[in-house]
Amino acid sequence: MGMKIGDVAAAFGKGLFAGVAGTAAMTASSTLEMKLRNRGASSAPADAAAKVLGVEPVDEEAQARFSNLVHWGYGTAWGGARGLVAAAGLSGTRATAVHLGMLWGSEQVMLPALEVAPPLTEWGAKEIAVDALHHMVYAVATGAAYSLLDR
Repeated sequence: MGMKIGDVAAAFGKGLFAGVAGTAAMTASSTLEMKLRNRGASSAPADAAAKVLGVEPVDEEAQARFSNLVHWGYGTAWGGARGLVAAAGLSGTRATAVHLGMLWGSEQVMLPALEVAPPLTEWGAKEIAVDALHHMVYAVATGAAYSLLDR
């Protein structure tokens, strides 16, 4: 028997909540890493959203608010995708791996395509590892939260 729309919607909704948890975990890991490495936050996600939406924050404060909104909105939305992965029948580590691949893969295609970040081939090994780590933190935390919500 096929999947019911209510089951898909429930999985998507649980995924949204899980995405908030994953975004919180990624925020914690990236904030700690930025402090340890004494670097600023990346503007690439907000720059991409601004380009796609045709908006331009008027000052640094507006830019910071927009960046925060994009970060939390993007992470929450990708949690919905994690729910859809579960609705498709994957769970546990496999679902987390697929979710991570979708999330990180889309970043690696979209940001260079929008010309807001260089392609991965132009990054150093350390930057690739740091970016992958933060996305793994997000995917694992989102997957764990989803599993708790799906009991």
